[in-house]
Amino acid sequence: MACAGSHSSSLLHLLTLLLLTISLPYKSLSIRIPDHVSTSIRNPPPDYPLKTAVFALGCFWRSEAVFGCLNGVVRTTVGYCGGSKLNPVYRSLGDHAESVQVEYDPKVINYNQLLEVFWASHDSRQVFGQGPDVGNQYRSVIFTNGTEERRLAGVSKEREQLKLRSSVVVTQIQQLGTFYPAEPEHQKFELKQNPFLRQLMGSLPEADLENSSLAAKLNGYAAELCPPRIQKQINAKINDILRKGWPVLRDV
Repeated sequence: MACAGSHSSSLLHLLTLLLLTISLPYKSLSIRIPDHVSTSIRNPPPDYPLKTAVFALGCFWRSEAVFGCLNGVVRTTVGYCGGSKLNPVYRSLGDHAESVQVEYDPKVINYNQLLEVFWASHDSRQVFGQGPDVGNQYRSVIFTNGTEERRLAGVSKEREQLKLRSSVVVTQIQQLGTFYPAEPEHQKFELKQNPFLRQLMGSLPEADLENSSLAAKLNGYAAELCPPRIQKQINAKINDILRKGWPVLRDV
């Protein structure tokens, strides 16, 4: 089944932005939108290795938005992981879980901080689903890549269990196997529901959108899942563009 409840906040936010645009002077309405903007401006190649973490915490549309807005997260990709079926697809997952792959800069954010976001962003006590989304594909899993990640995940799970006391944390800790990226229409789903933001980015082609650090952050912004400070920072940047008629949103 499709993830439930993923459209309302994005549609509300789009209406808010459109009302803001209409309320501004006419000059602000003539924003010049190029057909394509090179992502090399957004994603300079790092001079140090990035790290990758994979989590399952319910609907992957929302999961991607939760992690994409964090400082230090460079790229996010939704996909399928944790099962035995070869080449799963959205309508035929087999025993896989909807997951998000997070590429991050360890100099800015560490694995323990990602784990904190993981625990805070879903109900680790819920069996066979999350919220209105029911099914094994929405189960809670930390996929670890090596003994150190497994140790950190185990410690964090024990800490979470102590917080919840009488409730049982059902989150699984599982060795990372093959991560299968989901179909293009599922990548940056929340952002794609907001054509206004996509225009401000310069209407990136699909492949560039999937790999864009800016798109990862705006995907969280569109879902209203950014930390308050980052949400306000992006609001200010967009308002500035609307006032000046600047051609494209390059960074936030």
